[in-house]
Amino acid sequence: MRLSYICVLLAASAAILPAQDDTPDKRLRSATDTLREIMATPEKGIPRGLLNRARCLVVVPGMKKAAFVVGGQYGRGFALCRSEWGWSAPAPVRMTGGSFGLQLGADSTDIVLLVMNERGMNRLLSDKFSLGADAAVAAGPVGRDATADTDILMRAEILSWSRTHGLFAGASLSGTLVEHDDSEGKRLYGRAMSNHEIISGDIKAPESASGLVGLLNDMSPEKLKGQ
Repeated sequence: MRLSYICVLLAASAAILPAQDDTPDKRLRSATDTLREIMATPEKGIPRGLLNRARCLVVVPGMKKAAFVVGGQYGRGFALCRSEWGWSAPAPVRMTGGSFGLQLGADSTDIVLLVMNERGMNRLLSDKFSLGADAAVAAGPVGRDATADTDILMRAEILSWSRTHGLFAGASLSGTLVEHDDSEGKRLYGRAMSNHEIISGDIKAPESASGLVGLLNDMSPEKLKGQ
């Protein structure tokens, strides 16, 4: 009886994690709204200086966190990088992670990552990597006057933040897997393409992505200088 109960809980947890059935267009609008809201209050958002230094940005609106017997996280979002022409077309990504323990409850969290250097950008272009294991990640500072010169921030390839119930703060996401979302890419672009092809290639962003790309070009218009 006890084993059957646990199996039911495991099945319910697994069903919740991938239950993001919105279309890519809706997710793009959600990503745009999430980033706009976070940056609308400079004293509580991502320091603009860090955004201006970042090579790439990842935004995952409404990452799901569910825990019954096995806890886990699952989210779908988009990665964009600077190019010589401005911010790139968005590459769909998935973020997944898990933890074990007797937990109850479910939650939804917005995630933002800033990729701060070329090494971190190369990780993102590889289609699959683990935060902490493959790429150095640190909780990002919050606020207009937050310093960006501490050793951990200078060494980090990726800075991370989360927003839950309106509270925005730096977040440690070590152990989270970031990978290319192939099925989402096919729905968005009509064919399979890697992160590298979308971000580094001369790919035209779909009309539904114009809000997100335009927002980033307005907030941080610095272009990637030739290597």
